[in-house]
Amino acid sequence: MPQQERGFDAATLRILDALQENAALSNAELAERVNLSASPCWRRVAELRESGVIRGSVALADPISLGLSVNVFVQVTLVQQDKASLKVFTDAIEAREEVMECYLMTGEADFMLRIVVEDLQRYQELVLEFLTQIPGVANIRSSFALDQVKYTTALPTSHLGKAGRRR
Repeated sequence: MPQQERGFDAATLRILDALQENAALSNAELAERVNLSASPCWRRVAELRESGVIRGSVALADPISLGLSVNVFVQVTLVQQDKASLKVFTDAIEAREEVMECYLMTGEADFMLRIVVEDLQRYQELVLEFLTQIPGVANIRSSFALDQVKYTTALPTSHLGKAGRRR
């Protein structure tokens, strides 16, 4: 779909990029940063929110500052992949604050989780007292992150500026 049909002109993309970098900008600061006057800038932000492009604004907390130094990627395989088994697993996962992300996957594992905890003992407890207790879980494989090389919450937007050149 061409960018004009989506409403993503250059100014709107600048707004989206600026807000993904810092959602705490005031409308006046944002307008100055993207080279628009305040009123059209406010309207564009309102349109991005109303259309669901901007789903919300959050403060990003530093996990180390909160004592969450262990970042684990967990592959989970279920006994069977029927609708009921998938729902049992996803319902259980949604209730746990340690699970930062959960994806239904193709390939060898059925789910990929990213979990943050205080230490290895806490992760062991989570595995033994929670993950292994979910009905239908057949296999759990854990990989521990040694270092975070890149982390961003900002989605790329450069492809939206090239929409007229795509076929």
